[in-house]
Amino acid sequence: MMPLAYKVRPKNFDDIIGQDHLVGESGVIRKMVLANKLFSIILYGPAGCGKTTIAEVVSSYYPLSCFSFNASSDNKAKLKEISDAARMYENTICIIDEIHRMKKDTQDYLLPFIENGSLTIIGLTTENPYRSINPAIRSRCHIYRIKEIGSDDLIKLLKNVVSKENLKPLSDDIYNYIVNASSCEVRSALNMLEVINMLDEKDLNLENVKDLIGVKTFHIDEKKEYFYDVASAMIKSIRGSDVDAALHYLARLLLTEDIEFIGRRLICSAYEDIAMGNPNVTTRVVSAVDAALKLGLPEARLPLSFAVCDLALSPKSNSTYLAIDKAISDLNNLKSMEIPPHILNKELKSGKYEYKYPHDYKNGYVRQQYLPDELEDRIYYEPKDTGSYERAIKEYIKKIKQEAE
Repeated sequence: MMPLAYKVRPKNFDDIIGQDHLVGESGVIRKMVLANKLFSIILYGPAGCGKTTIAEVVSSYYPLSCFSFNASSDNKAKLKEISDAARMYENTICIIDEIHRMKKDTQDYLLPFIENGSLTIIGLTTENPYRSINPAIRSRCHIYRIKEIGSDDLIKLLKNVVSKENLKPLSDDIYNYIVNASSCEVRSALNMLEVINMLDEKDLNLENVKDLIGVKTFHIDEKKEYFYDVASAMIKSIRGSDVDAALHYLARLLLTEDIEFIGRRLICSAYEDIAMGNPNVTTRVVSAVDAALKLGLPEARLPLSFAVCDLALSPKSNSTYLAIDKAISDLNNLKSMEIPPHILNKELKSGKYEYKYPHDYKNGYVRQQYLPDELEDRIYYEPKDTGSYERAIKEYIKKIKQEAE
């Protein structure tokens, strides 16, 4: 039996929802096709939002000269067959699914055909092409992002499908639940709608629908950019001291069961965003991550949530992060610099230069040059006032500088 999602797939641009910037009346892809001037393009975005549908609608305008290639399963020999066929047609289209998986030698073979225009490609990917696709391919294509479908658009689509396919009528709370449970992924929503219609009309209520659909889905495949979007949202929430938002994104990440990845991000946040603002937090976070790895799920959520709360509610300081980046920048941009000879052991032993031993001086400090001459007065670390520890550090720096004057 033909799945509902396949059966109701749009056959023209007007039926595609949520992508007016590409296929609406003024959409760039629609204009290309209608003007018969299609350029090579790459479509990227979350699953179930219309990439394949747009490609298939475009292909319907070129029924004799459109071919398909799956980068995860097809080989270069099939691509050679397609390129050979291109000699027979004025406009030859090749839809490349999962283009980010295309092997380097296959990409190299493809390049000249895209370059001279004998083959126009439509690449489809759920990954960010700026990170996952060969720059040589990328530079020869127009890149367009497929937007996530809005809840209102998806509900309208579901109601139209119910009407056209003579499915059982549903209440608004069921439609809303489908949208929420599918995370606005069209294919998932249609699959849920198809399953729900297995219920008898007398059993069509929200509780039975919840039991039938099961666990909510999320865009958090660890191999896709959306996984990293959730991780980034958690770190930004921590940095912004929004503990509730940080816990929300932690909960979403826990569905991946990748404790090690979550732990690495939290440790990085401890040293990047808190650091001298609350130095003890770094030790606590490392211990919490270690405990999470030892416990495993579901108990790992306990130390990880502790770490997230600790980080989000700590005074923030990125002073050490800024300091090392300034030092690295100088190292990369300035010419080689000599270490002052008086702090080198070989010069110390020769007695030619005098090294002042700080412990021989009051408060264990004596003013002398440690940086190379080119950077003698350079300041990298600038303490902040957000935490009591770093405020004390700021006062100490001020004190030793005054005593040395």
